[in-house]
This record gives sequence, structure tokens and C-alpha cells, in this order.
Amino acid sequence: MEFFIISMLNGVSYGLLLFMLSSGLTLIFSMMGVLNFAHASFYMLGAYIGYSISRFIGFWPALVVAPIVVGLLGALFERLCLRKVHKFGHVPELLITFGLSYVIVELVQLIWGRIAVDFKPPEVLQGPAFTLVNNSSSGLDFVWGNAPAAMCTAADAAVRVVCSPFPATRGFMMLIALVMLAAVWLLLTRTRIGLVIQAALTHPAAVESLGHNVPAVFMLVFGAGTALAALAGVIGGSTFLTEPSMAATVGSVIFVVVVVGGMGSLSGAFLASVLIGVIQTFAVAFDYSLGSMAGQMGLNFGAGWEGSTLMKITLSQVAPILPYLFLVLILIFRPRGLLGTREG
Repeated sequence: MEFFIISMLNGVSYGLLLFMLSSGLTLIFSMMGVLNFAHASFYMLGAYIGYSISRFIGFWPALVVAPIVVGLLGALFERLCLRKVHKFGHVPELLITFGLSYVIVELVQLIWGRIAVDFKPPEVLQGPAFTLVNNSSSGLDFVWGNAPAAMCTAADAAVRVVCSPFPATRGFMMLIALVMLAAVWLLLTRTRIGLVIQAALTHPAAVESLGHNVPAVFMLVFGAGTALAALAGVIGGSTFLTEPSMAATVGSVIFVVVVVGGMGSLSGAFLASVLIGVIQTFAVAFDYSLGSMAGQMGLNFGAGWEGSTLMKITLSQVAPILPYLFLVLILIFRPRGLLGTREG
């Protein structure tokens, strides 16, 4: 039981990290119609800038300052570069953001080097948030923080004890993602600036006639989207690994999340992120071969099928491509995504 609970929490926490990334991309696309190929690079930039700031003033100020710095850089890019090609259509927008992603990677390697940096979370987040203790005689117990050694040691050889800690960094990641979801939703639906942002996409002329600066609104949206990516970068970089390839690791997956959830749908991105995170985590956790799974389901594909190369493939080997298989199924059976309203 504790294995299922910890695996589920790990899957949800990874999914919420994907949501923190995809929420900024969804915000930019839904408000501006721009699919930002450099979004994962802003995520990486947030991690590195957060690492540098944390060395001087600590992790908690870095968690606030790094997204602001990256958000300002994103707004500056929109003002000086993206705005100039916006009138030429989507292809120039894709090309200029695609080129920016390579520029950011090269700058990161030039400034911080090609190897991973030691970006540690604060002391309060080091260690487990809680520990599940599964004792075969007394059942499942919940302990905040580290479980005492006595609880994880069986006094009797016939008793089986398993202690499963859940990292505090992942719990913090889940909390920030949920706060971000609530904050963005309230901003867009319950505030005047949110209504102006939504109206500027569908009726820019009317919004401009009311005295609002539509280009400035788009610059604000792009900067806010990159700031959300940087926030995810500070948390993800300190939880996992801060290295130059971290953008490539999640770059394609977040586009899968946005398409599966529905282009421009924040709630769809949340649902798709959690689904993909849980599916991938359980695929790695239940590391069965395809042959053993087929045998347990009573399937028989002929003589010698169990020893074939295909049947020896394990779920953990297939896990990296599962989001893309999910994407293919969504595009076939529901092209607008899980909760999207736009086709394609």
C-alpha cells in the first residue's frame, strides 16, 4: 500500500512540475497565439539564475528574484524581437523563439559551464516531508519527517517493515504548483487586468479604443509566462538537477501537455500534466516486461513469443515514449484536446 501511495505522490509531483512549466506556455498561447519554442530554455535560465542568486542571498530570496529577472528578460525579448515579427504570422514567431532557445543554451554553457551545478534546496526542505511505515503486524503508520530507526527495524524476524520517505522538496513543489494554479485562475477571471488581457486577444481594436495599450498587455503576458517558467526552474533545478540539458529533457514533453490538455486551456494543461506524470511514474515503478504482462493477462501470441525481443522490453524502457503515444491517441480521437476548444 505504501508503495502505491508514494508512487502516486511522486507521479502527481512530477505532473505538477510539468504544469508549472506548461501553465506559462499555455498563458502565452491563449493570450497571444504564440507557441514559444524557447519556453523550456527560460525554465533552465530560471534554474541557473536562481542558483547564482542563492549563493549570495539564499534560496528563498532567489525563489522570488529569479522569476522576476527572467520575466523582465522575457518582456524585453517580446518588445525588441518578437513584436517586430508578430505581423508576419506564426512561422517567423516560431523561428525566432526556436533560435532564442539555442542562444540561451549557448549562453548558459558559456557562463556556468557544461557540467551540472550544485543547486541545493534550503535546509528545511532537505530530507523527507513524511515517512510511511508499513509494518506487517501493526499496519500502515504515518510519521512527519524522518521515522525513528526503531520504527524501521523489525524486532521479530517474522515481521516485515518497510519505511518509504516522501521528499520535502516534492511536497513543496506540489504546494507551489497548486498556489500558482489558483493565482493565475483568479487573475484571469476575477481581476480587471485579467479581463483586459482576455479581451485583448479576441477584440484588440475594441480594447485599444477604450484606452488600453494592447502591445504593452502582450508584453506583460509574455513576461509573466516566462516568469512562471523560471519559477518552475528554481524549484525543479533544486529538486532534481541543474544542467545545460535540462531544457531539452522537458522541452518536448511540455508541448505534449499543452496539446493533450487543449491549446490555450489552463485547466486542460493541469489535467494533462497530472495524467502524464502519473502514467510515466507508474510505468517506471511497475517495471514489468511486456511478455510477463501479456502472460498475466492470459494472452498467447504463438510458440516462442515469450522469448522474443519485443516481449523482453520493460515498461521503464517504454516510459519515455508514453506521453507521445498519448498525444497520438488524443490527436486521433479528440483533436481539440481533453478540455480545449480549439481544433488542432
